[in-house]
Amino acid sequence: MRRAWTQFWRAGSALLLAYVPVYALAQRIESPRKTETNVSTAATQRNDELTLAGLRPGRDDMAKAERLFRKPSATKYDGTNKIWQDPCRHQLLSIIPDPTGTILEVRVAQATPNSRPNSNATSASPEGCASATESHARWITGHGLVIGDACPRVIALYGQPGSRGPSTKDGQQLELLYYAFDWAGPDVPQVMAVLCTPEKDAKPGRVVEITLAAPSL
Repeated sequence: MRRAWTQFWRAGSALLLAYVPVYALAQRIESPRKTETNVSTAATQRNDELTLAGLRPGRDDMAKAERLFRKPSATKYDGTNKIWQDPCRHQLLSIIPDPTGTILEVRVAQATPNSRPNSNATSASPEGCASATESHARWITGHGLVIGDACPRVIALYGQPGSRGPSTKDGQQLELLYYAFDWAGPDVPQVMAVLCTPEKDAKPGRVVEITLAAPSL
């Protein structure tokens, strides 16, 4: 399954993560290394994940995404990467569909200066944020993981990752947790990658990016 994940991310420039071509991502993010970790009793409870932002890769389509979040606020590269922006929470939602509109990948990330797409969007006013729709609040996994959560919560929700190791993106040192849910059965083809900031001063790192994909498509 990890090999299938790698093939999916490198399938070609038509399948793009938000703001970064696949070939560039392969250079910027190191492959995670498996680690031997003491597994607590709580972390042995595994959960698979089906949805991110209310969307299930491999099953749902862009029509559903637009019903939930209206039209995307930006697109990147050849137009296959659809992007929504939440200027109140400083987050981005990115969706990659196939040519038929079936969603291949859903990604939610903390926005950074390097990741913000060029668009006509402007910063939200306090009044605008106060009256923001609830749609952006649904940028969450089916088990309740959100951007900004402490990294240990990932393990509390999903158990130990299949792979875990250091990573970099846009020059930032991060930690990559990779999950393959093939153990849950053939109806759950998704894989999930979570990027966290490193632990610092005895404080846990924070989730800055969640990607859920259907690599078997």
